Amino acid sequence: MATREDLKQWVYDALTDLNSASVPAVAKHIWENHEFELRGSGDLFFTWQYAMRWEAQKLQHEGKIIKRGKSGVWDLA
Repeated sequence: MATREDLKQWVYDALTDLNSASVPAVAKHIWENHEFELRGSGDLFFTWQYAMRWEAQKLQHEGKIIKRGKSGVWDLA
C-alpha cells in the first residue's frame, strides 16, 4: 500500500529521472512507474495527485527541490 512518504520519494525519483518537470509530467511519471501501488493505496488513490503536491512542498522546505516561478516547474536543488 502506497503512503504519502512513498509519494515524497517518487516525486524526488521522478525529478532525478526527468531533471526538470512540470507538475503533470511528474504525476505522469509516478503513474507510469507506480500505478499498481497507487491502485492498492486505499483512500490515497483518490487524492494522490493533491498529496503529491504537498509532499513536493516538503521537499522544497527541505531544500531538495526548487519550484520555478508560477509556472509550476520543479527542479532538483
